[in-house]
Amino acid sequence: MPIIVKDFTWQQSDKEIFLSVPLKGAAAGASNMICTEEYLKVNFPPFLFEVFLFGPIDVERSVTKIANGTILFTLYKQEPSIWESLSLANVTKEAMQRLRENAIARVQEKAKEDAQSKAAKKRENEKYSLEVMMKIDEEERRRIEHLKEEERRKASEELEKFKEDQRIEEEQRKVQMEEKRKEEEKRRNALNKSKFSNSPKPCVQGTSSAEKPRIEKTLPPTRKCGNIKIQFTARVFPTALRESRLAEEEEWLQKQAEARRAINTDNLDLQDLKEEEKNPEWLKDKGNKLFAAGDFLAAVNALNLAIRLNDRMPALYLNRSACHLKLRNLHKTIEDASKALELLTPPVSENAAARLKAHVRRGTAFCELELYVEGLQDYEAALKIDPASIHVKSDADKIRRIIQGTSLCPE
Repeated sequence: MPIIVKDFTWQQSDKEIFLSVPLKGAAAGASNMICTEEYLKVNFPPFLFEVFLFGPIDVERSVTKIANGTILFTLYKQEPSIWESLSLANVTKEAMQRLRENAIARVQEKAKEDAQSKAAKKRENEKYSLEVMMKIDEEERRRIEHLKEEERRKASEELEKFKEDQRIEEEQRKVQMEEKRKEEEKRRNALNKSKFSNSPKPCVQGTSSAEKPRIEKTLPPTRKCGNIKIQFTARVFPTALRESRLAEEEEWLQKQAEARRAINTDNLDLQDLKEEEKNPEWLKDKGNKLFAAGDFLAAVNALNLAIRLNDRMPALYLNRSACHLKLRNLHKTIEDASKALELLTPPVSENAAARLKAHVRRGTAFCELELYVEGLQDYEAALKIDPASIHVKSDADKIRRIIQGTSLCPE
């Protein structure tokens, strides 16, 4: 049989109800809660708390917190008024059973709607991501096709120009050969005429006035045969070298490497890194400069790469926790601060400052998530390291007041 909790306390204003239910050992993950406009139930074996509310409440605005074995409810009334009591009096068993069944049905319906909404949103995000990637790929394909077409056009123009030059050179050679043939034929005719003439003229030394001097043309020597050595250069692109632009391709490859480095360091190929980017200390200093400049996301990317190269440096996790805290990545802040504390062992005076920062940052993240008990534990651990820290002591006192419920008291 469950233990019915009756030693609860509650306070009210005209708009709010502050309810405190002591459940020893209660935790957020193990408690089963049902809350509707008229019904409130908390089941944490062996404890059971159930109340049929005096008036309707606004479920969407109401808040639940669990701390130190106590569940704190802040319930907002739908209509401002002062209730005579927290629960209805003289409620029959049939009415109780009906309210329980209605509450369970509404909770199940809301869970179903939330699951459907989450699935629809996930499908919409996947569709949008796919469309964006397809658009980027299509634009890149068009750009490459345009470059190929431009190179093909230039190659065709150069080939046509080469053919035209060859044709002109061939025509000039034919004209020269025709002129030479005519000159040779004219010379032979002149020799034959002088040889078979009936009245030959006496031969005198020198050149006669009727015979013109023959000019011999000197032809260029015949071309020699030989071999042309061809060397093939290794290329990333499948196109031929004559169809590509080396400068543009190298620029494109460099941009792709930088994009992979900027988007996701987990998938980055270490061959794409520069020599200084393979040094974790250099990456840590770069992350500090980016953090000081306010570029927290770039600082996270630099520290991600440094951790990938050396995952045993606590300073890398400690610095990345500060970046995540600035970016409101609270769960990642807790993970990095915990990892830094795990590596900062054994606790000695040399690493006291680092352990103090890790506890404060993790405690701040817990408080931002409204886990004030866990946050107070980290601040108390920080005070053990440096009891003279005024700021840490002041923040710890504020967290204690929040846990004690002083901020929830109505005015």
